[in-house]
Amino acid sequence: MDMRPCSVAGMFYPAEPRHLEQLLERFFQRGAPGIDARGIVAPHAGYIYSGEVGACAFSTIPPDFDGTFVVIGPSHRGYVTAASATPWETPLGIVDIDTEFIDALGIGIDEAAHRDEHSIEVQMPIIKYRFPRAKIAPIMMGHQGYEAAGDLAGHLIQAIERTGRDVRIVASSDFSHYVPEDVARRQDIYAIDALKTLDVSEFYHRLQETGATVCGYGPIAAMCIACQAFGAEKGELLQYATSGDVTGDFNQVVGYAAIAVV
Repeated sequence: MDMRPCSVAGMFYPAEPRHLEQLLERFFQRGAPGIDARGIVAPHAGYIYSGEVGACAFSTIPPDFDGTFVVIGPSHRGYVTAASATPWETPLGIVDIDTEFIDALGIGIDEAAHRDEHSIEVQMPIIKYRFPRAKIAPIMMGHQGYEAAGDLAGHLIQAIERTGRDVRIVASSDFSHYVPEDVARRQDIYAIDALKTLDVSEFYHRLQETGATVCGYGPIAAMCIACQAFGAEKGELLQYATSGDVTGDFNQVVGYAAIAVV
């Protein structure tokens, strides 16, 4: 069977299944916040740095969710926007594709472009562990401008309406990269504050104003726009952390945020 094999297991997260399960179990020990999110923002760094923040984001979705996760990640290698239509391997087993949803999306398929991209892969073991019956629709986003985000959101809305699927949208993104922690926190929280009212235009404005190096701003915007179409009204910052919390180096940090859109 064709599948998308693990490419960063043993680097971004443990490759040994039991070790991975133990780590994820520890991350999810924190109580759920009592939110049923339509969409989330979750980081895609190594689990040692951002796994707890990622688990916080996913904990806003009921653990018995068995619908479809649309996972949107930015391309770090310059590929164009494309979906994947093959199952994804994780150390905990295979995550199945929602092929009907992928067909309804109406965007291109490019398995080669997905092969070495970590921004989506990092979410897959979490989904397999926490939501074993859920399916996925992975989308790698190339151009991330405001119009591109609106266009992708339109495809998502269309696919959800056509299929009638119960969908949760995951925007995979880290926040500021390799700046002093006080700069990262200031810039990131300022940008995130625009998402409290899901003001995507203001979110883009604040990113441009500050120069914040948020790698998945397009997926965040597309997720917010699509969720708004189905009744979402606000974004809630649940947790913010930086790599400095782990390394002790606060001169060059990467920021991570768990955000729920409800």
